[in-house]
Amino acid sequence: MSAPSFTHDVLIIGQGLAGAVLSETLALQGKRVCVFDRPQAGRSSAVAAGMVNPIVLRRTIPSWRASEMLAIAGAFYRELEMRYDTTFWHPLTLAAIFPTAQEAGIWQLRTKDPEIAPFLERESTADVALESLPRPYGHGVVKRCGWLDVQGFLDQHRARWSKAGDLVETSVAPSDHIPVPGGVRIHERSAPVVVYCEGPFSAYPGLVPVRGEGLTVRVPGLDLQCAVHRGVFLLPIGDQTYRVGATFAWDDVWSGPTTEARHYLTDRLERLLERPFEVVDHWAGVRPTSRDRRPIIGRIGAYEAVFNGLGSRGVLLAPWSAQHLTDHLFKAAPLDAEVDPVRFA
Repeated sequence: MSAPSFTHDVLIIGQGLAGAVLSETLALQGKRVCVFDRPQAGRSSAVAAGMVNPIVLRRTIPSWRASEMLAIAGAFYRELEMRYDTTFWHPLTLAAIFPTAQEAGIWQLRTKDPEIAPFLERESTADVALESLPRPYGHGVVKRCGWLDVQGFLDQHRARWSKAGDLVETSVAPSDHIPVPGGVRIHERSAPVVVYCEGPFSAYPGLVPVRGEGLTVRVPGLDLQCAVHRGVFLLPIGDQTYRVGATFAWDDVWSGPTTEARHYLTDRLERLLERPFEVVDHWAGVRPTSRDRRPIIGRIGAYEAVFNGLGSRGVLLAPWSAQHLTDHLFKAAPLDAEVDPVRFA
């Protein structure tokens, strides 16, 4: 009996950050991929600030598998830049301004902890623009941070894959999934597996949609080279323009932007800056988080898989998660129990 014949190796539904990173990862492995996507209002990838920070600042501990995730993410985004011949990835440091003497003392102690010390410095004034910000108790520096121009990447990914005929701008309904021997067919494309990268629009068990809001502001005369955090983060994106964020809301997530969030953000920004600023934009999106703050990746059926739950650290988690799923699908690598969808079954 002859083996089934397919037009592709993988079909992907969704072209947010998860779908785009997965498609690029698979393509690097020589896989034939087709992406189906129709842009929808509200998804977080469209408005994500793209910040990567390996530290949970409120607790001064490393984020989940920070060293491993950073190494893979940095290498992936640099490879992406070479492939697209442009700049998406911007390494920088993060200055965490201490609001109290107690927090300054805690930071000093944590710099001696071997688990977190590789990510921290006690204080640095390498960015002279920091001197113009109020820092009554000083600041600490988080190394190995960065930000991804998510929208720039997604726009170029969409244009490139559409031109090649590998991104189809259409919605996919359950009735569009046609079983075929050894796989599935969707809109005349077929493959042994379809991966759902639907973000907050999925109803998969364990997913928790969380609305995030932020601002784009101009701060005349302030030319920071590092990101800053004091209650909110301030991320420089050029020309004295910054992204500010972000809020977390678990109720009524599809509303927004909201007046309440705008007041919250501007109030904290006023305390951080103590100087005039202009709000250029106010944006909102819905993050696809999971109940345990871990990605949800793996097979969920004979010919189906899921790649979701990246949450607010999606830029950091996506490259590792995409490689892990690729190895699972094509090299029979076992799934890490912490990301296996079965934990929510």
